Amino acid sequence: MNGPLVWIGFNLFILVALLIDMVVLRREAHTIGLREALLASAAWMGVAVAFAGGLAYFEGHAAALQFVTGYVIEESLSIDNLFVMFVLFAHFAIPERYQHRVLFWGILGAMVMRLGLILAGVALINALHFMMFVFGAILIWAGIQMLRSVEPETDPEKSIGVKVLRRFVPIAPKLEGGRFLVKRDGRTWATPLLAALMAIEFADLVFAVDSVPAVIAVSRDPFIVYSSNALAILGLRSMYFAIAGVIRAFRYLHYGLAVVLMFVGVKMLIHDWYEIPVGWTLGAVLGTLAIAMAASWLAARVERTRAAEPARPPKPRRRPR
Repeated sequence: MNGPLVWIGFNLFILVALLIDMVVLRREAHTIGLREALLASAAWMGVAVAFAGGLAYFEGHAAALQFVTGYVIEESLSIDNLFVMFVLFAHFAIPERYQHRVLFWGILGAMVMRLGLILAGVALINALHFMMFVFGAILIWAGIQMLRSVEPETDPEKSIGVKVLRRFVPIAPKLEGGRFLVKRDGRTWATPLLAALMAIEFADLVFAVDSVPAVIAVSRDPFIVYSSNALAILGLRSMYFAIAGVIRAFRYLHYGLAVVLMFVGVKMLIHDWYEIPVGWTLGAVLGTLAIAMAASWLAARVERTRAAEPARPPKPRRRPR
């Protein structure tokens, strides 16, 4: 699956799909509703399922299972990235009708960065076997750090992307429609739209340090790792609009993701002595996420039940005789 025609064909498909989505389906900036977001998310998941079916037909069930496992890991870890996007859009006051435009260009940048990281990561492991242990340790450390924090800490003004942008151009205080750059008094200014894009790009780079080694733990085939990453990221935009409003309801999902990272890290560390089957890995990831989401739902239900109960009057105190 590593022939040049396969890589060219896959990337052309991704590019055409993005252009159709941006130019044809969303020619005018508008607020994406829940129904539209859910339909788009379902469409991208359908593409991933069809791709997995193609892999199973041409390359066998093992390759398809590796792709599905990598896709699920990347998609689940990307949920944490959604929270960061939500914070960044709120900080830069990006209206909903322009958020899709930022995410479109953010996806293109993320694809290029992920491709470079994946090729470098696979090459490192193939050339230097001990890097498998290094990546495993990184994942376990990342999982522990995630367990220690309730939610990702995000300070948009401290973003490396925003700092780099300020070195080249000043940032205008307000938006100029859907433009990334504007000219005023002979000077070029970046709009908050471009500042948000730069912050999202560097946030994705940070998340990729965890997610890319996690998928490499499942497969060392660069094409499977890249395609699972690419299709998961493509569905991330629609998923953002579908669950951005309720993302805080999944209060325990953060801990589930931490367990997933640590599990995959352990898988990499014990690889030389015991190879955890890919099917077991997929089952463990899905089971962990299901438990975390069920616990979140139950906790929210208990809170709603308690809030609906009428307050009980305090019991009168007995006077001492």
